[in-house]
Formats: sequence, C-alpha cells, structure tokens
Amino acid sequence: MKTYGTAHAALEGLLFDGMFIAAGGFGLCGIPELLIDAIREAGTKELMVASNNCGVDNFGLGLLLKTRQVRKMISSYVGDNAEFMRQYLSGELELEFNPQGTLAERMRAGGAGIAGFYTRTGVGTVVAEGKETKTFNGETYVLETGIVADLAIVKAWKADPSGNLVFRKTARNFNPPAATCGRVCVAEVEEIVPLGSLDPDQVHLPGIYVHRLIQGEHEKRIEQRTTRAAA
Repeated sequence: MKTYGTAHAALEGLLFDGMFIAAGGFGLCGIPELLIDAIREAGTKELMVASNNCGVDNFGLGLLLKTRQVRKMISSYVGDNAEFMRQYLSGELELEFNPQGTLAERMRAGGAGIAGFYTRTGVGTVVAEGKETKTFNGETYVLETGIVADLAIVKAWKADPSGNLVFRKTARNFNPPAATCGRVCVAEVEEIVPLGSLDPDQVHLPGIYVHRLIQGEHEKRIEQRTTRAAA
C-alpha cells in the first residue's frame, strides 16, 4: 500500500478506455469525489461503472455523465439526475438495474471470490429477464453474478499508513463492498493517522484490500437539505 499526494498521482497507470469501475457512496454521501474528478480530467472514456447511483447533474459521478465518459451504469437508483435520465431515455447510455441489496451483495461476492449466488429478489420482474433461475424448497430464485471491477474507488473518514479504513456513520454504505471487488482499490480519506492509532475492533475495512491511498479536502455536499422553522 502506498500513499500519494494527489488523486491524479494515485490513479497513474490504472486508467484505460473501456474499463470497469466500482465506486463507493450512496447518493452524494461517502462518494470518492476527488478520484471521480481526476478520472474526469484524465478523459478516460467508454467506462462501465457499478455504483448505487450516478451522483447529481454537476457533482460526483454526474460529472462523468456530463462529459460523456460513461458507456454503462450498473445501479440501484437513478433519480435526482436529469442528465442520467435524458441519456438513458435517448439510448445514449446503457443501464443495468439492480435491486439495492443485490448490487451490494454482487460487489461483496466478487470481493470474496464467489462467482454467483441465488436470490429471490427480483424474481418475476424485469430484473430476472434472461437470467438463470432455480427452485429451492418450492421457491424460485434468480442467479446473480459477483462483480469484479478493474478499479475500485472509495472514500473513508480515517486511514492509517497500512490502509486500514474507518468510515463515518452512514458514509460507510457501499464503500466496503465496492473496495473489495476491485482488482486495485484506491481510497481517498479525510485524515491519515499514525500506525497503531486505530482500534483494531473499529476498523471497517482491512488494509489488505487497499492498494493506494490519498488524503484530501472534501466538499461534502448535502443532496437533499430539509429544514424546519425555528420554534
């Protein structure tokens, strides 16, 4: 595991046209915004991206949509992004819908070396079309395949020099399974602490999964701000 000074340096030698990227985050929570921006600036195109959603129109993965760098999205939610909807409906963008739990499990399975698994989720819907099914105990299950990506990009709260990661509250979301399913994982963090500072029982992702690390400043946008008048 090696620490880099910038997102661009951390991605050097990893990007190529047509690659498959697994990205952590949920909406705008816990997204690897610095690495996404570096991919945008690199101009890598024809990307296939597995992520909960595709950000919003001008932030997160939505930036890669805007520059037409994404060929296909594997997602569980596509709301709050007008450009995503426009490109999909016009046939410019391929979209593979996954139930949210199925997407998380496909990433986890890929990281664990599991080629596929059967689930009842999606049986009888468009999600199961063209997929193998099997009956267990009188119930129909659909076969889903594990995801193995060329590159995983994730965002964490803290890391130590060995790459052990701690995520902050709900920002953990898809980040751990996304990290494990990449042949190479690059993590961006808010803080790198000295080795031995993290309680081993509090580590959410062991450093064995993390190959490159950067520390940076993050914008942390609020996707849906909800307020109420003061009493």
